[in-house]
Amino acid sequence: MSVPIVGFAGLTHLGLVSAVAAAAKGFRVVGYDPDQSRVRDIADGHLPVLEPGLDNLARCFGAQLSYTHRVGDLNACDLVYIATDVSTDDCGRSDLSDISSLIEAVIAALGPSALLCVLCQVPPGFTRKLPLDPARLYYQVETLVFGRAVERATKPERFIIGCAEPARPLPAAYAAVLGAFDCPILPMRYESAELAKIAINCCLVASVSVANTLAGLSERIGADWHEIAPALRLDRRIGPHSYLNPGLGIAGGNLERDLATVLRLAEATGSEAAVIAAFVENSRIRRDWVLRLLHREVLPHKADPTFGILGLAYKENTHSTKNSPSLALIANLQNWPIRVYDPVVPAAVVQHPAVTAAPSAIEAARGSDALLIMTPWPEFRTLSSADLAAAMCGRVIVDPFRVLEPAAPRAAGFSYFTLGAPLFHSAKDL
Repeated sequence: MSVPIVGFAGLTHLGLVSAVAAAAKGFRVVGYDPDQSRVRDIADGHLPVLEPGLDNLARCFGAQLSYTHRVGDLNACDLVYIATDVSTDDCGRSDLSDISSLIEAVIAALGPSALLCVLCQVPPGFTRKLPLDPARLYYQVETLVFGRAVERATKPERFIIGCAEPARPLPAAYAAVLGAFDCPILPMRYESAELAKIAINCCLVASVSVANTLAGLSERIGADWHEIAPALRLDRRIGPHSYLNPGLGIAGGNLERDLATVLRLAEATGSEAAVIAAFVENSRIRRDWVLRLLHREVLPHKADPTFGILGLAYKENTHSTKNSPSLALIANLQNWPIRVYDPVVPAAVVQHPAVTAAPSAIEAARGSDALLIMTPWPEFRTLSSADLAAAMCGRVIVDPFRVLEPAAPRAAGFSYFTLGAPLFHSAKDL
């Protein structure tokens, strides 16, 4: 068999990263998107997503990649992935209209024996209803993680494959593509694979919720959650890669979508899902941790504070602000001036009557009464507490994700607050 030609329909985050990963494994890849300007930008080397390593990988394997806005060009492919991002609303509901339109157009362009694989996340029951011979139709669980997408795409832990008949061998072209990544392949029925993605995210949310709950308790009883987490990672039943870092609730859109999907399915089928509802409530409470702290530790002592805010993205190494804790906080600080800085997200996304865009982290801190580090960007780890003390008017640092080594700001005379640890007030405040 000749080396399969692989197509990716949809050149947003998921499709672009997946296409480059397939090219890196030696396959000729055709990337299709109906947006002609997006295709032109990508072909010129201007990628529309931020992912560490992606630009370099795309350049290294550019000879394997071609991009087009003509859906008919997918006719040359042996396997085509539907790989566009799925948008969600504020209630976690997916908008599948663009996906359905894309699938309709791609099916019409497929070669007579070509395979179709839905890679973007869809609810259970979606794939089986598609108008294509089941022998040519597959669903594959995507494991995109913003900020680590290249690593996840080039070195997957396993492939979860939805099939009409899981016991039958995969077609040769599809098996060749999956086999190039040298990881376990788990075939199962369509609905099981679609639900497997949701199950993975529910387990992640469970870990996050446990960490957030016990980190909150640690703050009140004098324990430090960051001392406890390493002990849990050494427990084989929990593991070294567990989501044990406390955070400001669930953000980014994908996890929220899966929780909302489970709640809707449970209501529709009469199934019990109180634990999922508890995860949603826990996330809501944790999101406002910084706001509650400011009302308790800053605003009673300073009537007209200026806040410096570092980070607008919902997490590091991405430009996405979907359900960003930073933007949620800013929405509740409308009465006070703020100075903001993010390495990749422009201040223009901020809706605030008195916002100043700072050109650097230290300039965002300048003149502020309290500095709030809302996204754990790596560059913030290099901030000098002495430089911050020289730039700021006040002596309060709120660092939920423990970007700074706590001893440094404390030694510089700051009241330093971080998730999962007892509140630390400077000697002056005490």
